[in-house]
Amino acid sequence: MTAAAQILSHRTLYGHPDHYCAWPALVRAANGDLLLAFIHTQQHMYPSGHIVLMRSTDNGGTWTGPTVVYNTTIDDRECGLTVLPDGRVAMHIWSTFWKAGSFTSLPFDAYPPQLIANWVHMVEQPAYKAAAHLHGGWVIVSGDHGHTWSAPTRGPDSVHGGIALQNGTLLVAGYREDEGDVSIHLAAEPQGPWTKTAVIGNPSPDTHRIGEPHAVQLPGGRILVMLRYTAIKYDDRRPDLHLWGAYSDDNGLTWSRAFRTPLLGFPPHLTVLQDGRVLCTYGYRREPFGERAALSRDGITWDLAEEIVLRADNGNHDLGYPASLELSPGEILTVYYQKPAFDPADIHRHKPEIVATRWRVPPA
Repeated sequence: MTAAAQILSHRTLYGHPDHYCAWPALVRAANGDLLLAFIHTQQHMYPSGHIVLMRSTDNGGTWTGPTVVYNTTIDDRECGLTVLPDGRVAMHIWSTFWKAGSFTSLPFDAYPPQLIANWVHMVEQPAYKAAAHLHGGWVIVSGDHGHTWSAPTRGPDSVHGGIALQNGTLLVAGYREDEGDVSIHLAAEPQGPWTKTAVIGNPSPDTHRIGEPHAVQLPGGRILVMLRYTAIKYDDRRPDLHLWGAYSDDNGLTWSRAFRTPLLGFPPHLTVLQDGRVLCTYGYRREPFGERAALSRDGITWDLAEEIVLRADNGNHDLGYPASLELSPGEILTVYYQKPAFDPADIHRHKPEIVATRWRVPPA
């Protein structure tokens, strides 16, 4: 039975027929502005995407158009935002250096042949090859609420962003360089040095990978991480792709074994609400395609019978990566990427948009 959440509105924040926009990150800056970052590119695997930022100064009522905040020769792809105790904002970015084999090895029907040929030509150019050193994780920092940003320094990847722990330490859960596991990184400053303090092991490495984690710290001090569970033989519509969790009671130094939750979908985003409950939002890539949410009193136990369906109307499975923010007590803004209704077989011509749902959680 669906919980009695109240959907207030659905709204497209940015969309363009030529722009593939996806994987948003959302935070409230120390001055009250909402900051929304996401990739701006041409296709999911285009060799050279960049990161853009939108801003709302009226609690999500209106938004500025996207401005470019990070753009290199290669594919600046995923980003996460973290608001620090002193008001600075850190952005974690993952940049991918593609090789020709990344595209020529795709299934023959993954993309039109002319697109593949164009991308191979791009990555074989001398200027692109000379940018191979830019591959990996980077951190940029803003001291003025996201208006200007520092030069990049090396750091761990983060899909949605990290957290500032109650003891002042910064924690980021990453996965890009861990061959199917998830690693925990700690630092005193966003520019580092970052120390890998723990690895959350993959519960079934022969058949699945874990990744795209997100973490929160509960009021009592426990740190909770939720993890995407992906089949090695890729199929994101399988019935066994539940979210997994793990927790730490010593500020991220040691962790429980990963445990499976009943929540089917990915990847997760966690928010601790003002009433103390933990909100998890995630994409749902089985029919009916859309976005879902669940609430927990401890971040460990989740009741699937009270799962909240935010959307169930997408044209296909290319969707999700929701991030949520509590605008006022019980009122949530969830942003994600999704395509307008269209022919499900036409997966490449229509580009996904950045979409927002405002809704109210059921009462505690």
